[in-house]
Amino acid sequence: MDDIPIHDHETGPWSAAALRQLQQQDPAWTGACEAMSTDPWRGGVLPAKLVELVSLAVNVACTNLNADGTRRHVRGALDAGASREEILFIFKCASVMAVHSCSLGAPILLEEAKAAGIAPAAASDAATPAVDKMKAIGQWNAAWDPFLALAPGWTDAFMATGAGIYGSGVLPAKEIELISIAFDASFTHMYAPGVRRHVQNALKAGASIAEIFEVLKICVAQGVEACNLGVPILEEELAARARRDQAG
Repeated sequence: MDDIPIHDHETGPWSAAALRQLQQQDPAWTGACEAMSTDPWRGGVLPAKLVELVSLAVNVACTNLNADGTRRHVRGALDAGASREEILFIFKCASVMAVHSCSLGAPILLEEAKAAGIAPAAASDAATPAVDKMKAIGQWNAAWDPFLALAPGWTDAFMATGAGIYGSGVLPAKEIELISIAFDASFTHMYAPGVRRHVQNALKAGASIAEIFEVLKICVAQGVEACNLGVPILEEELAARARRDQAG
Protein backbone atom coordinates (compact mmCIF):
# COMPACT_ATOMS: atom_id res chain seq x y z
CA MET A 1 0.00 0.00 0.00
CA ASP A 2 3.02 2.32 0.31
CA ASP A 3 2.74 3.34 -3.35
CA ILE A 4 -0.81 4.70 -2.95
CA PRO A 5 -0.80 8.51 -3.09
CA ILE A 6 -2.13 9.87 0.20
CA HIS A 7 -3.76 13.30 0.10
CA ASP A 8 -3.22 15.58 3.08
CA HIS A 9 -5.30 18.32 1.42
CA GLU A 10 -8.82 18.58 0.14
CA THR A 11 -9.19 17.44 -3.45
CA GLY A 12 -12.14 18.74 -5.41
CA PRO A 13 -15.31 17.43 -3.76
CA TRP A 14 -13.47 15.03 -1.46
CA SER A 15 -12.82 15.14 2.25
CA ALA A 16 -9.10 14.49 2.67
CA ALA A 17 -9.69 11.99 5.49
CA ALA A 18 -12.32 9.99 3.62
CA LEU A 19 -10.27 9.90 0.45
CA ARG A 20 -7.18 8.73 2.33
CA GLN A 21 -9.10 5.95 4.06
CA LEU A 22 -10.81 4.83 0.88
CA GLN A 23 -7.51 4.75 -1.01
CA GLN A 24 -6.15 2.36 1.58
CA GLN A 25 -9.18 0.07 1.41
CA ASP A 26 -9.96 0.08 -2.34
CA PRO A 27 -7.24 1.85 -4.34
CA ALA A 28 -8.44 0.78 -7.81
CA TRP A 29 -12.02 2.03 -7.44
CA THR A 30 -10.89 5.11 -5.56
CA GLY A 31 -8.45 6.05 -8.32
CA ALA A 32 -11.14 5.77 -10.98
CA CYS A 33 -13.68 7.70 -8.94
CA GLU A 34 -11.23 10.41 -7.98
CA ALA A 35 -10.22 10.93 -11.62
CA MET A 36 -13.86 11.27 -12.67
CA SER A 37 -15.05 13.43 -9.80
CA THR A 38 -12.14 15.87 -9.75
CA ASP A 39 -12.16 16.44 -13.52
CA PRO A 40 -13.85 19.88 -13.28
CA TRP A 41 -11.09 21.01 -10.90
CA ARG A 42 -8.38 19.86 -13.32
CA GLY A 43 -9.90 20.45 -16.75
CA GLY A 44 -9.71 24.23 -16.90
CA VAL A 45 -13.08 24.61 -18.64
CA LEU A 46 -14.29 26.86 -15.83
CA PRO A 47 -12.04 29.08 -13.69
CA ALA A 48 -11.18 27.66 -10.28
CA LYS A 49 -13.20 30.27 -8.41
CA LEU A 50 -16.35 29.49 -10.37
CA VAL A 51 -15.86 25.74 -9.89
CA GLU A 52 -15.76 26.32 -6.14
CA LEU A 53 -18.77 28.66 -6.18
CA VAL A 54 -20.80 26.12 -8.16
CA SER A 55 -19.75 23.39 -5.72
CA LEU A 56 -20.66 25.64 -2.82
CA ALA A 57 -24.09 26.21 -4.37
CA VAL A 58 -24.79 22.49 -4.58
CA ASN A 59 -23.74 21.95 -0.95
CA VAL A 60 -25.46 24.92 0.68
CA ALA A 61 -28.69 24.67 -1.37
CA CYS A 62 -31.78 24.55 0.82
CA THR A 63 -32.41 21.08 -0.64
CA ASN A 64 -29.05 19.81 0.63
CA LEU A 65 -27.56 21.83 3.54
CA ASN A 66 -24.35 19.80 3.71
CA ALA A 67 -22.34 21.49 6.45
CA ASP A 68 -19.01 19.76 5.79
CA GLY A 69 -19.20 20.34 2.04
CA THR A 70 -20.23 23.95 2.56
CA ARG A 71 -17.20 24.61 4.75
CA ARG A 72 -14.89 22.78 2.31
CA HIS A 73 -16.04 24.86 -0.65
CA VAL A 74 -16.19 28.16 1.26
CA ARG A 75 -12.53 27.49 2.00
CA GLY A 76 -11.88 26.52 -1.61
CA ALA A 77 -13.65 29.61 -2.95
CA LEU A 78 -11.68 31.90 -0.63
CA ASP A 79 -8.45 30.19 -1.67
CA ALA A 80 -9.42 30.77 -5.32
CA GLY A 81 -9.96 34.48 -4.73
CA ALA A 82 -13.69 34.74 -4.06
CA SER A 83 -14.85 37.71 -2.00
CA ARG A 84 -17.19 37.73 0.98
CA GLU A 85 -19.85 39.31 -1.24
CA GLU A 86 -19.55 36.57 -3.88
CA ILE A 87 -19.90 33.83 -1.28
CA LEU A 88 -22.83 35.59 0.39
CA PHE A 89 -24.42 35.80 -3.07
CA ILE A 90 -24.42 31.99 -3.21
CA PHE A 91 -26.07 31.77 0.21
CA LYS A 92 -28.77 34.24 -0.82
CA CYS A 93 -29.50 32.32 -4.04
CA ALA A 94 -29.62 29.08 -2.07
CA SER A 95 -32.26 30.60 0.18
CA VAL A 96 -34.66 31.85 -2.49
CA MET A 97 -34.60 28.61 -4.52
CA ALA A 98 -37.22 27.42 -2.03
CA VAL A 99 -39.77 29.32 -4.14
CA HIS A 100 -40.01 26.16 -6.24
CA SER A 101 -42.39 24.90 -3.58
CA CYS A 102 -44.81 27.48 -4.92
CA SER A 103 -43.81 26.92 -8.56
CA LEU A 104 -44.79 23.28 -8.09
CA GLY A 105 -47.64 23.60 -5.63
CA ALA A 106 -49.57 26.71 -6.63
CA PRO A 107 -50.69 25.41 -10.05
CA ILE A 108 -51.74 22.12 -8.46
CA LEU A 109 -53.67 24.01 -5.79
CA LEU A 110 -55.54 26.06 -8.39
CA GLU A 111 -56.29 22.99 -10.53
CA GLU A 112 -57.56 20.92 -7.62
CA ALA A 113 -59.59 23.79 -6.17
CA LYS A 114 -61.25 24.24 -9.55
CA ALA A 115 -61.97 20.50 -9.75
CA ALA A 116 -63.52 20.68 -6.28
CA GLY A 117 -65.65 23.66 -7.26
CA ILE A 118 -63.87 26.02 -4.88
CA ALA A 119 -63.03 29.46 -6.19
CA PRO A 120 -59.98 31.26 -4.81
CA ALA A 121 -60.55 34.52 -3.01
CA ALA A 122 -60.41 37.58 -5.21
CA ALA A 123 -56.89 38.92 -5.49
CA SER A 124 -56.21 42.07 -3.54
CA ASP A 125 -55.47 45.29 -5.34
CA ALA A 126 -52.22 45.74 -3.40
CA ALA A 127 -49.40 47.40 -5.30
CA THR A 128 -46.78 45.03 -6.69
CA PRO A 129 -43.86 47.27 -7.69
CA ALA A 130 -41.24 44.50 -7.68
CA VAL A 131 -43.37 42.28 -9.91
CA ASP A 132 -44.13 45.22 -12.21
CA LYS A 133 -40.44 46.02 -12.50
CA MET A 134 -39.54 42.42 -13.35
CA LYS A 135 -42.22 42.33 -16.01
CA ALA A 136 -41.01 45.65 -17.45
CA ILE A 137 -37.43 44.41 -17.84
CA GLY A 138 -38.48 41.05 -19.27
CA GLN A 139 -37.43 38.96 -16.24
CA TRP A 140 -40.88 37.72 -15.25
CA ASN A 141 -41.39 33.94 -15.40
CA ALA A 142 -44.89 32.77 -16.35
CA ALA A 143 -44.47 29.91 -13.86
CA TRP A 144 -44.92 32.52 -11.14
CA ASP A 145 -48.36 33.62 -12.36
CA PRO A 146 -50.29 31.09 -10.21
CA PHE A 147 -48.88 32.26 -6.89
CA LEU A 148 -49.07 35.89 -7.98
CA ALA A 149 -52.79 35.29 -8.46
CA LEU A 150 -53.11 33.64 -5.04
CA ALA A 151 -50.98 36.03 -2.97
CA PRO A 152 -49.89 39.16 -4.86
CA GLY A 153 -48.54 40.99 -1.81
CA TRP A 154 -46.43 38.06 -0.64
CA THR A 155 -45.26 37.37 -4.20
CA ASP A 156 -44.13 40.98 -4.56
CA ALA A 157 -42.21 40.73 -1.29
CA PHE A 158 -40.52 37.58 -2.52
CA MET A 159 -39.65 39.15 -5.87
CA ALA A 160 -38.17 42.17 -4.11
CA THR A 161 -35.96 39.74 -2.18
CA GLY A 162 -34.86 37.99 -5.36
CA ALA A 163 -34.32 41.20 -7.30
CA GLY A 164 -32.02 42.43 -4.55
CA ILE A 165 -29.81 39.42 -5.23
CA TYR A 166 -29.80 39.12 -8.99
CA GLY A 167 -29.62 42.85 -9.59
CA SER A 168 -26.67 43.35 -7.27
CA GLY A 169 -23.96 43.06 -9.95
CA VAL A 170 -21.83 40.88 -7.68
CA LEU A 171 -21.32 38.28 -10.44
CA PRO A 172 -21.66 38.56 -14.24
CA ALA A 173 -24.83 37.28 -15.88
CA LYS A 174 -23.23 34.18 -17.38
CA GLU A 175 -21.85 33.02 -14.05
CA ILE A 176 -25.18 33.63 -12.34
CA GLU A 177 -26.93 31.42 -14.89
CA LEU A 178 -24.32 28.66 -14.57
CA ILE A 179 -24.69 28.70 -10.78
CA SER A 180 -28.49 28.66 -11.16
CA ILE A 181 -28.23 25.57 -13.37
CA ALA A 182 -26.34 23.83 -10.57
CA PHE A 183 -29.03 24.67 -8.02
CA ASP A 184 -31.80 23.27 -10.21
CA ALA A 185 -29.95 20.29 -11.72
CA SER A 186 -28.45 19.06 -8.44
CA PHE A 187 -29.58 15.55 -7.57
CA THR A 188 -31.25 16.79 -4.39
CA HIS A 189 -33.51 19.07 -6.44
CA MET A 190 -33.77 18.10 -10.15
CA TYR A 191 -36.15 20.92 -11.04
CA ALA A 192 -36.46 20.51 -14.81
CA PRO A 193 -38.28 23.79 -15.65
CA GLY A 194 -35.59 25.79 -13.88
CA VAL A 195 -32.78 23.85 -15.54
CA ARG A 196 -34.23 24.54 -18.98
CA ARG A 197 -34.79 28.24 -18.29
CA HIS A 198 -31.29 28.78 -16.92
CA VAL A 199 -29.67 26.78 -19.75
CA GLN A 200 -31.49 29.04 -22.21
CA ASN A 201 -30.36 32.13 -20.31
CA ALA A 202 -26.78 30.86 -20.00
CA LEU A 203 -26.55 30.29 -23.75
CA LYS A 204 -27.92 33.79 -24.36
CA ALA A 205 -25.34 35.18 -21.93
CA GLY A 206 -22.52 33.57 -23.93
CA ALA A 207 -21.93 30.29 -22.09
CA SER A 208 -20.64 27.42 -24.20
CA ILE A 209 -22.04 23.91 -24.24
CA ALA A 210 -18.80 22.75 -22.59
CA GLU A 211 -19.17 25.26 -19.75
CA ILE A 212 -22.76 24.24 -19.09
CA PHE A 213 -21.88 20.54 -19.12
CA GLU A 214 -19.01 21.27 -16.74
CA VAL A 215 -21.60 22.51 -14.23
CA LEU A 216 -23.50 19.23 -14.63
CA LYS A 217 -20.26 17.32 -14.01
CA ILE A 218 -19.79 19.24 -10.76
CA CYS A 219 -23.32 18.22 -9.77
CA VAL A 220 -22.36 14.58 -10.41
CA ALA A 221 -19.17 14.97 -8.38
CA GLN A 222 -21.38 15.78 -5.41
CA GLY A 223 -22.16 12.06 -5.25
CA VAL A 224 -18.85 11.40 -3.50
CA GLU A 225 -20.36 13.00 -0.41
CA ALA A 226 -21.70 9.49 0.23
CA CYS A 227 -18.10 8.38 0.74
CA ASN A 228 -17.14 11.53 2.66
CA LEU A 229 -19.92 10.71 5.11
CA GLY A 230 -19.86 6.93 5.14
CA VAL A 231 -16.21 5.86 4.95
CA PRO A 232 -15.07 7.44 8.26
CA ILE A 233 -18.17 6.06 10.01
CA LEU A 234 -17.43 2.58 8.66
CA GLU A 235 -13.82 2.76 9.84
CA GLU A 236 -14.88 4.01 13.28
CA GLU A 237 -17.42 1.21 13.69
CA LEU A 238 -14.99 -1.46 12.52
CA ALA A 239 -12.37 -0.16 14.95
CA ALA A 240 -14.91 -0.13 17.80
CA ARG A 241 -15.95 -3.70 16.97
CA ALA A 242 -12.32 -4.84 16.94
CA ARG A 243 -11.73 -3.25 20.36
CA ARG A 244 -14.82 -5.02 21.75
CA ASP A 245 -13.67 -8.35 20.32
CA GLN A 246 -10.21 -7.91 21.86
CA ALA A 247 -11.71 -7.01 25.22
CA GLY A 248 -14.27 -9.82 25.00
